[in-house]
Amino acid sequence: MPSDLPPLVPREVLFGNPDKILPRVSPDGTRLAYLAPRNGVLNVWVGDLGPRAERFRVVTADTERGIRAYFWSHDSGRILYLQDSGGDENWRLYDVELVSGATRDLTPFGAVQAQLIAYRKEFPTELLVGLNKDNAKLHDVYHLDLVTGELAKVVENFGVARWAVDRELRVRAAVRYRPDGGVDVLARRSHAASDAWETVLSVDAEDALGTCIVGFSGDGRGLYLLSSVGANASRLLHLNLDFGGMDVLAADPRYDVGGVMLHPDTREVQVVSVIRARVEHAVHDPTIEADIDGIQAIQRGDFGIAGRDHADRTWLVTFAVDDGPVSYYAWDRQRRAAFFLFDHQPALSAHRLATMEPFAYSARDGLEIHGYLTFPVGAERERLPTVLCVHGGPWGRDVWGYSANAQWLANRGYLCVQVNFRGSTGYGKEFVNAGDREWAGKMHEDLVDAVEFVVTAGWADRERVAILGGSYGGYAALVGAAFTPDVFRCAIAAAAPSNLKTLLENLPPYWEPIAALFHQRVGDPETEQEFLWSRSPLSRVEDIQIPILVAQGANDPRVPQAESEQIVAAMRAKGLDYEYLLFPDEGHGLAKPENRLRFAAAAERFLAKYLVVLC
Repeated sequence: MPSDLPPLVPREVLFGNPDKILPRVSPDGTRLAYLAPRNGVLNVWVGDLGPRAERFRVVTADTERGIRAYFWSHDSGRILYLQDSGGDENWRLYDVELVSGATRDLTPFGAVQAQLIAYRKEFPTELLVGLNKDNAKLHDVYHLDLVTGELAKVVENFGVARWAVDRELRVRAAVRYRPDGGVDVLARRSHAASDAWETVLSVDAEDALGTCIVGFSGDGRGLYLLSSVGANASRLLHLNLDFGGMDVLAADPRYDVGGVMLHPDTREVQVVSVIRARVEHAVHDPTIEADIDGIQAIQRGDFGIAGRDHADRTWLVTFAVDDGPVSYYAWDRQRRAAFFLFDHQPALSAHRLATMEPFAYSARDGLEIHGYLTFPVGAERERLPTVLCVHGGPWGRDVWGYSANAQWLANRGYLCVQVNFRGSTGYGKEFVNAGDREWAGKMHEDLVDAVEFVVTAGWADRERVAILGGSYGGYAALVGAAFTPDVFRCAIAAAAPSNLKTLLENLPPYWEPIAALFHQRVGDPETEQEFLWSRSPLSRVEDIQIPILVAQGANDPRVPQAESEQIVAAMRAKGLDYEYLLFPDEGHGLAKPENRLRFAAAAERFLAKYLVVLC
């Protein structure tokens, strides 16, 4: 490798615990909470909010997987958080009373998943949670009294995938998938619990992924929606529940509206965001234009509003850059001034990190595909060993900003290629629907075409290209090894489906309301077994010619352990070259830093063995 490459960034800095992350301002605006390690495990810390605040104390006592999702109660007296066991995603809801330190399990039910549905400041000691304790396939809505801990069912699920509430904490809207893959948006036109559910918007399968509920208007008579109905890209719409009229509030002809910020009291639209190559914001509320202008001037990077207090005086702001840590600030709206809170991993600032460059190319059928390239710092951009990193979902996308994987690979001398192949979201319905029934088909061709693009440009060495990914990305890595083994030198597949039929037959039971989405876009395991088998890496084990590193969490509810076990067994029987890492205390992804570090070390050795050996 060239001698002017920067020193190695320790894996502990890239894949260990962050120093601090996910700040939350208390509703009364006086305190700040964040996640930080306690004895190596992420827990919630609370202290005073201010530019020189230093006294923070840990208020939770997790000793296993670490806390990743938490929030304040609206009375500012409690921290609530979700935790599962070993990655099984049967989340339980806990709270910590900050004065006494008492912790409660608010949903103490075995093999039940709790979902936070809604909580509003008008009801500071009340929540709505979803629980599938009466029917494993459906989450009913329960009212939770934080004072007494009492749970009471208020809505029984009738096949709904998502709920929405008005400002009175009434469940008044829902999204339900149809057997044909389409979506119905349902609503109650009044606050009365006896009011009937009506279909207020019905869209076909082509618009299903682009349709969701944002929330109710302040008067409860309107519903904000994102939907691609009537257009290519998802637009922000206002649906009048009294008269049925629908107004377009924000739209882009090519890119989906990706984020909407509503005023917490009036529920008026304030900011609408679109992710093109980078995040772009449009201000719809002139009263906050000066705030947005001031925030944009704080530092370089793409910003987001991560929270605000009840008085709407203090906003929490995040800044993402591609070559450094994520930074957090508090923005004082009265003073129009910011003060720095912390970086998520300040040790990154001591290293020369790489930049992430947007790129685009034409797939073999002419479809324009976008993605990001991260080149090694200090290396000539010529015939580099290359790793194609495939995102999960597949209904998601890669975005510009700090990526531990991209920095790790570039720092080790590899060109990292990230591709938003067809089926990725954000680029309009024509693009996402182009991925329907194209697993191991045109979706994979897009990845192969990306390799051809960087090779033809002279950046990548055709003989030294690896494919790496998790979840759908892990499936894509197995497809690369089994369907196009001449393109890749090796593959790394984490949480990877190997047989689409068995995958779809073993979806978590509470995914039943969205099962039609998978059947429409991937294939039906009851009627299309032959088709699904033809798109399964397991069906082509005999064609695998390259080494594969397989990683799996034993408790994964989405991609069960059997998906990895069956392809590992088949490779073993054929005498193929593989490595297998099983994590007994993980689920879908690696939550524990020691497991992330173990996987990164194994992957680093694996890539070096097969990509660098030819240098």
